Amino acid sequence: MTTPAMAALLCLGAFPGPAVVLVGLLTAFAGYTAVYALNDVVDYRSDQAKAAEGSQGAACRDIDALLVRHPMACGQLSYGQGLAWALGWAAVALAGAWWLNPVCAAIFAGGCLLEALYCLLWRVSPLRALVSGVVKTMGAMAAVWAVVPNPSPVFVFLLFTGLFCWEIGGQNIPNDWSDIDEDRRWGAKTIPVVLGLGRSLALIGVSLTAGLGLIVLVVAIAPAGGPLEALAALAAGGYLLLRPAMNLHAAPGRENALALFNRASWFPTALLAIALAAIWV
Repeated sequence: MTTPAMAALLCLGAFPGPAVVLVGLLTAFAGYTAVYALNDVVDYRSDQAKAAEGSQGAACRDIDALLVRHPMACGQLSYGQGLAWALGWAAVALAGAWWLNPVCAAIFAGGCLLEALYCLLWRVSPLRALVSGVVKTMGAMAAVWAVVPNPSPVFVFLLFTGLFCWEIGGQNIPNDWSDIDEDRRWGAKTIPVVLGLGRSLALIGVSLTAGLGLIVLVVAIAPAGGPLEALAALAAGGYLLLRPAMNLHAAPGRENALALFNRASWFPTALLAIALAAIWV
C-alpha cells in the first residue's frame, strides 16, 4: 500500500485532491488484495497439497504471512468463496483505476495476467522472478499515471527499474531462499533451487546495490525530493537493504534470508515517510 502512495507523492510533489486520495487508497487496497487472492486461486491445488503435507504455516515467519497463509488451501475458505473474493476486489480495483485514469486500469489488468503467469511458471523456469519484478512495480506505475497524466519518461524508467531490482534482490530471492527445501521437494524452479545459493547471493547483492542507486537518483530528481531527501533514501536503503544483505553474505541461511525479506519490505514505507516530510516541510 505504501509503494503507490510513495510513487504518487514523489512524482506530483504535493498531495492530490481529496477525491483522488480517497479513490486512490481504495483502488490500491482493492488491487493488491485482488492480486494476492488471485495468487491463491491459481495456486490452489499445489497449496492444498502442501497444506496436506503440513509444510506450510507454522514454519513461516515472514511478514507476508502474519495472519493466515493460503486460507483456501487450509480450508478456511472454499474455492468458490476465494474466487468470489478475488473477483469482487478486482472489480472494485478496475472501476477505481478507470476513474483515476484508463491507463491505470490497463496496468492493473496487465498485472493480474502477469501474476497468473508467475504462478503457472512455478515448476517451469526461474525466469518467473522477472515476471514478479514487473508485477511489483505496477502499483507504483499506476499511481504515477493517476496523478500525472504525462509523467517524465526518465522518472518512470528509473522508478520502474529501481523497484524491479528491489523486488528481485530484497523480496523474491530471499523469500524463495527461505522456502528452498520445500521447493526442492515439489520440483519448483526458483532462482535458489536452479542457480544455487552462491549465485543467488551474488544476484541479491547486485540487485539491491543497483536498485538502491536508482531509487536514490529518483528521489534526487523527483518534485518531492532533492539532495537531502536522496541522502535520507540512501541511509534508509543502507539500513533496510544493504545491512541485512551483508548479514546474509556473512552467514548464509534461512533465518538471515527471512530477515532480509522482512527488513526490505519496509523500504517503500521509509521512502513514503521521506516524501511526506519533503512535502510538509
